[in-house]
Amino acid sequence: MSDSIKHECGIAVLRLKKPLSFYLEKYGTPFYGLRKMYLLMEKQHNRGQDGAGLANLKLNVSPGNRYISRSRATGTGSIQQVFDHVNGRFKNLSEEELNDTKWLKENHAFTGELFLGHLRYGTFGKNSIENTHPFLRANNWQTKNLILAGNFNLTNVDELFDVLVNIGQHPKEKSDTVTILEKIGYFLDEENQRIFDKAKAEGKSYKEISSIIANELDVPSILKQAAADWDGGYAMAGLLGHGDAFVLRDPNGIRPAFWFEDDEVAVVASERAVIQTVFNTSIDQIKPIDPGCALIIKKDGQVAQKRILDAREKTSCSFERIYFSRGSDQDIYRERVELGKSLCPQILESISYDLHNSVFSYIPNTAETAFYGVVKGIDGYLNKQKVKQIQELGDNASAEEIKEILEFTYRAEKIAIKDAKLRTFITQDDERDDFVAHVYDITYGTVKDNQDNLVIIDDSIVRGTTLRTSILRILDRLNPKKIIVVSSAPQIRYPDCYGIDMSKMGDFIAFQAAIALLKESGWDNIIDSVYEKCKAQEHLNKEEINNYVKEIYAPFSPEEISLKIAELLKPAETKAEVEIIYQTIEGLHKACPNDKGDWYFTGNYPTPGGNKAVNKAFINFYEGKNVRAYC
Repeated sequence: MSDSIKHECGIAVLRLKKPLSFYLEKYGTPFYGLRKMYLLMEKQHNRGQDGAGLANLKLNVSPGNRYISRSRATGTGSIQQVFDHVNGRFKNLSEEELNDTKWLKENHAFTGELFLGHLRYGTFGKNSIENTHPFLRANNWQTKNLILAGNFNLTNVDELFDVLVNIGQHPKEKSDTVTILEKIGYFLDEENQRIFDKAKAEGKSYKEISSIIANELDVPSILKQAAADWDGGYAMAGLLGHGDAFVLRDPNGIRPAFWFEDDEVAVVASERAVIQTVFNTSIDQIKPIDPGCALIIKKDGQVAQKRILDAREKTSCSFERIYFSRGSDQDIYRERVELGKSLCPQILESISYDLHNSVFSYIPNTAETAFYGVVKGIDGYLNKQKVKQIQELGDNASAEEIKEILEFTYRAEKIAIKDAKLRTFITQDDERDDFVAHVYDITYGTVKDNQDNLVIIDDSIVRGTTLRTSILRILDRLNPKKIIVVSSAPQIRYPDCYGIDMSKMGDFIAFQAAIALLKESGWDNIIDSVYEKCKAQEHLNKEEINNYVKEIYAPFSPEEISLKIAELLKPAETKAEVEIIYQTIEGLHKACPNDKGDWYFTGNYPTPGGNKAVNKAFINFYEGKNVRAYC
């Protein structure tokens, strides 16, 4: 993605089912869990580079001893900072101490059996330690301690905040993380009290009651009550102080979560291939957490998936497939290739089928897999043409004629290479743009002057800022006849509100193009009408709100909007013709048949809160407010 779009977030949960001595004996280290957590987090670093956190919980610890440890850091090197801090605790220990697992657990942090890791992209300027997961709700009662981290965004934080206030709480801030923490915590307290009252009535001692609560705590019941009115996308992970753990996935399966267990570990991560790599296991042993279900890991190591909320239509995020998830997953790799292949008919038409005078490449590196799909599609087209040409030669074709046909192929080159970031210290806008234009280096001599078409594959075009200020400018230096930028994703027209930081209507180049077309056509009244309709819904319940923003795009075909996008993005000094080609919705669904969440392309939100968010985003645009449409 040539534009910088941030994603929230990545999670990793690990439960060691054996005592530390087992891992020391089998793997030669008592820090097996820490090493696996480092790999689980590092191999998901694509999911969050603004902050990282790690929590660890020890099982069966005597009163008076610390059993919860937590380390958090912010910044691009946050994973390394966290693990440098943790590992630094052990660097001065003797070999005898390092091999004494009982002593380690009794005397050192991060030597417990249960781990929770989190990677985050900060949004809305909140990148401080206080906003970095995991969050901790502490209590002297073991079973009331809650550690929480997640990959999520809720659209109805205001409603949930009011619920907390109405039950007598005083939350320290109005954010979805704090709200969820306190909501789960409230029902956790209630469940503790229920078991306490029952056991006390039976004459049990306070010490006995603590053990009874730990054994009888009904985690699914707590989650059912806490999550009953959540609206959004989430993969929510939590540890309870006595040793139970859970990961809850939203009813539409918007945010991803996968799990694996054997007799040594139980593990959950945001990406399937990460578990495959870290634990060297086969893909058929890794399962997704079903939408609306929670994976419950009990203190005794038993693992079970429990239904928490009724499943809805599965609309898992297609942006995970196009861009966010690592392409090492076998299904995601295949889907990205298919996304590229499906674009070939549009590309061939754009270059008038002139493969002799066309060069294919990609920007940025994340578009490489879709690029492979494009060239495979071009290969298929060429093979059909070669068969036809050879047949047309007839029975008397010479070997030289056949050889000439067979040897022709498309031209693929490494056109652009991202350079180290330059420090932009000049304040004037035109000079700053000149600096930005040097973010990429180009490979000179790869394009024939004023003769070649230059086809560049991108995985998505959101704002188009980098295309306009940098990429199109540097590509034009190669003097192509035509530059064709091809997006493997469809036009992004609507804000996301389920965990991707795309919240402002005015940022989307597709929206800018539609607004420009409406004004050019003298249809400003449509813009005003949509605003009035959105404004009239502003105080309705989210369930009653419609997405009238679709009316902004309705008068125009996708091709008309693409033409206007190319016009808006083309720098004034660019000599080459510029064309923008987008993936179709049909092509997206064909390539990614199991992940049909497409609201950012179609406006078809899977939850009522989505319509509320797009409604607010348009109102903000119309009123000139440069703020997010959701918390």
